[in-house]
Amino acid sequence: MIERALREHIERHWADPKAIVVLGPRQVGKTTLLRQMCAEKGEYLYLNADDPGIVALLDGAGEARLRQIIGRNTILFIDEAQRVPNIGLTLKIVTDQIPGVKLIVTGSSALDLASEVNEPLTGRKWEYRLYPVAWSELTAHTGFAAAHTQLEQRLLFGMYPEVLNQTGDEEEVLAQLAGSYLYKDLLNFGGIRKPEVLDKLLLALALQTGSEVSYNELAQLLQIDRGTVEQYIGLLEKAYIVFRLPPLSRNLRNEIGSSRKIYFWDTGIRNAVLKDFKPLARRADTGAIWENFLISERLKRMEYRRIRGRAWFWRTYQQQEIDYVEEVQGEFAAYAFKWNPQAKTRFPEAFVSAYQPVDVGVVHREGFEGFLG
Repeated sequence: MIERALREHIERHWADPKAIVVLGPRQVGKTTLLRQMCAEKGEYLYLNADDPGIVALLDGAGEARLRQIIGRNTILFIDEAQRVPNIGLTLKIVTDQIPGVKLIVTGSSALDLASEVNEPLTGRKWEYRLYPVAWSELTAHTGFAAAHTQLEQRLLFGMYPEVLNQTGDEEEVLAQLAGSYLYKDLLNFGGIRKPEVLDKLLLALALQTGSEVSYNELAQLLQIDRGTVEQYIGLLEKAYIVFRLPPLSRNLRNEIGSSRKIYFWDTGIRNAVLKDFKPLARRADTGAIWENFLISERLKRMEYRRIRGRAWFWRTYQQQEIDYVEEVQGEFAAYAFKWNPQAKTRFPEAFVSAYQPVDVGVVHREGFEGFLG
């Protein structure tokens, strides 16, 4: 089993009375990780809210019923908690009125759970996010050489645990993941009026990976209004399928400030949406896949190392561009991404002068590990 970097952060806070809340997309290993930790810590009760019977059991439960449910267990683990109505108040009762019980909660979507628990559990929780397996986790598991030999496979098929564990069946596994199962929470969300639009929108976003995305153009393409495009992309973000990278616009008058790029948290899901798993040598989008992979991996790195930073891309109206800019504690770093090890990039003097980055570099397929830590 691949050791997850998040484990050490959860371990650090296990002994205190606060709840542990872990968010992230479905099928990334939240349940596996936390059930393993629960089994090591003592007697625990596992409740999966994907089961309607469990939802009915917890819906509106007060202190007396919760005490009956928990019994003598010292750990209560509620999985997919976003499905329980008013779950925030239920969790607050456990943390405030039932001392000696460690509360563990997961959610595969921030649609309901984050808003439900934020106010009731203010000051009462540690919140984390778990993503598909990180490159650093894979390297620690297999060793440097073995991980590097499968780089192209990871770019094509991604880093979901089930994909890593079922060599030879990657396309079939991804076809199931990229179907409605991955965003089933979205389909149950009241704000989705046109479920059929989600597939078309995901396809359009996959085709524009690495390019600036225009909501107006997407609206015209999908024959829906711009507001619906924005809403659906926001929901796809909350389901941890895609994320937005905004433009850096702070110091120069000719910087683009109102655009955005959209990437997938997992390149395998992106390629499954396209139904395209051709080898990289036969693809026209290898550069876009490489860029998506590196940025998503860098963001995982920041999350797991608890690095408080911000990320952007940078471009001017004169077409000067930098793929990725990061700011940590007021210091900037800038990177260009090139699959070809022979490719060279010159960083615009206007950017260097305005932001004075402490690090600039070109990240290609030879030597990229330093960028990912």
